[in-house]
Amino acid sequence: MILLGLNIDHAATLRQARYRQAGATHGGNVEPDPVTLAFLCEKAGADGITVHLREDRRHIQDEDISRLAATKSTRLNLEMACTPAMTELALKLKPHSVCLVPESREEITTEGGLDVVKHRDKVARVTDAMNAAGIKTSLFIDPDADQIKMSVDLQAPWVELHTGAYANAYHGSGRAAEFARLVAGARQAHAAGLVVN
Repeated sequence: MILLGLNIDHAATLRQARYRQAGATHGGNVEPDPVTLAFLCEKAGADGITVHLREDRRHIQDEDISRLAATKSTRLNLEMACTPAMTELALKLKPHSVCLVPESREEITTEGGLDVVKHRDKVARVTDAMNAAGIKTSLFIDPDADQIKMSVDLQAPWVELHTGAYANAYHGSGRAAEFARLVAGARQAHAAGLVVN
């Protein structure tokens, strides 16, 4: 069954740019409000809401996450780095699911998949903690055979395949090859019993 999950990070990006000088309270009446947007998305038929609480808090803020988690009607998917602080927050708020992503303060947006082979131990600690708490875990990975095999070993029930290389090649000669890479990755993941986002 296909479900529609909407990422509302960019509403928070606009809010943060608009209220940059207003301090933590954003000046009172904030627009756009990501939590209001989440409600409207669900009312319009979205099955869930995705937010990325970055370590530098450049868009989504802790208050946004707390408000979203408190609504309980939202199927909240929290994208997060594999850090002790983010793990602690996720275990406290208990979102419907988490997606473990790489994070670099220098990037504007996530630029590649999480290398679960290289960071196996760190990813395993977070995945084990989420599984024990009943929080579904997905791994944001490149469509690479070794990354998919390791995702199975880490007992993450879902993977999300990074499509950046395909998007970057879309108008070039590498488009077909990158698309084939995504298809092969999705097939391998499905054959291994993983759900693919």
